[in-house]
Order: sequence, then C-alpha cells, then structure tokens
Amino acid sequence: MRLHLSGLLFLLVISLDSGNGLVGNDGILVRACTVAGGKCFFGCKQGWQWIMYCFSIFSCCKELKREVKPPQAFEFD
Repeated sequence: MRLHLSGLLFLLVISLDSGNGLVGNDGILVRACTVAGGKCFFGCKQGWQWIMYCFSIFSCCKELKREVKPPQAFEFD
C-alpha cells in the first residue's frame, strides 16, 4: 500500500511543470521571498534565477533582466 501511494505521489510531482501551469501560474507570495524580490514556484522557469527555498519544497525565484535571459525564456508565436 505504501509503495502505491509513494508511486502516485511521484507521478504527480514529476507531472508538475516548473513554474508553469495549464492556466498560468503567478507564483506564491511568501513574505521572505517577496522581500528578496521573488516569487515561490515548484521550480524556476526559464529566465528566472533561484534565490532560496520557500518552506521545504518551493523555490524562491527572481526574474532575470531582459538582457540576461536565455533565448529559451522567450516564447515565440
């Protein structure tokens, strides 16, 4: 039984896209991260820099300046 629950949890976690949801994700506001100028996600998006941990599983990420962003950070239509 434990193996089934941990397997299900594993599948749910790996299906999470880092910072991007199906309907969009603006991140979670945590005071310590907001003071540092970032937002909390399950993982940093392309063009965002990791700063610190929010709680134990979230990552506090800060958006990079436009000049420093990698090409993958820009979505082309």
